[in-house]
Amino acid sequence: LCHCRECQYFSGGGANVAMAMPKAGFRYTQGEPKAFARDDLESPVTREFCGDCGTSILAKPPMIPDLVVLKVGTLDDPAEFGKPDFAFYCEDRQAFQYLPDDMPTFDQFPG
Repeated sequence: LCHCRECQYFSGGGANVAMAMPKAGFRYTQGEPKAFARDDLESPVTREFCGDCGTSILAKPPMIPDLVVLKVGTLDDPAEFGKPDFAFYCEDRQAFQYLPDDMPTFDQFPG
């Protein structure tokens, strides 16, 4: 569960629910996404989205180059994902966003 300001800007709201998976194990089954990376940041996240409808699909953070971060809301059945294991960039979390008491939290990216 990512609370960073960049995710808030791109989602147009609060935290992003996402899952990381090996880049080598991911492929698109239909179409080719468009990509965007901010040019005002030293190491920007590359975000891929549907060029037809604009749906945000995944992110490629430079700090984890072997992984892609897939947006759970794009899955056919997001409920199969379960709940997030932890929350990070909580220093950017909005005051109205509540976290379960038993969820591990990190002010920045863990590791």
